[in-house]
Amino acid sequence: MSNPQSRSRYGTVAQILHWATAVLVVIAFAYGPGGSEQRVYSPARDFDRQLHETLGVCVFALVVIRTLWRVVDTRPDPPAVAHWMGIMSKIVQAALYALLFALPLTAIAGAWLEGHPLTLLAGVEIAPALGASHDAGATIAEVHTWLGDAVLWLAGFHALAGLYHHFVLNDSVLASMLPRWLTLRRSNRD
Repeated sequence: MSNPQSRSRYGTVAQILHWATAVLVVIAFAYGPGGSEQRVYSPARDFDRQLHETLGVCVFALVVIRTLWRVVDTRPDPPAVAHWMGIMSKIVQAALYALLFALPLTAIAGAWLEGHPLTLLAGVEIAPALGASHDAGATIAEVHTWLGDAVLWLAGFHALAGLYHHFVLNDSVLASMLPRWLTLRRSNRD
């Protein structure tokens, strides 16, 4: 748990969950086979698809753990910012969590409805638990692709906001999510 005397930083567990989720999302995006159903499920794409699906399951597990951890963890007090910035921060954070839940769920639903098992690394297959409805599955798979793009754009915006807080506003928002051993210089504005 976080140090109750220091409310200026996220605790180590929260930081690890945050950065592990970020890294896994970026790698899953990079290995997403994308394209038509024939391309995604072609034997030449097996490794990429299996890695993508495995990482997606890991992201889902991390997001569930992160959500549960938020219930018991102490978070830093928000910085004093304009009211609209505080509202935007909450909207972006809620949207990121919604996307991080929706992405794996749409991937699984889309694959199962198309009649494909969820295939993880090491050849682990999870058979479809939904009745086949190929058209619905194809639509959900397309939504999954859009959500994948959306989460990358929103995470990029989130990262830029952290940099803006650090270098323009000179507050501790970015530093609060970084390990203590990683010190950042602030701009020398007056």
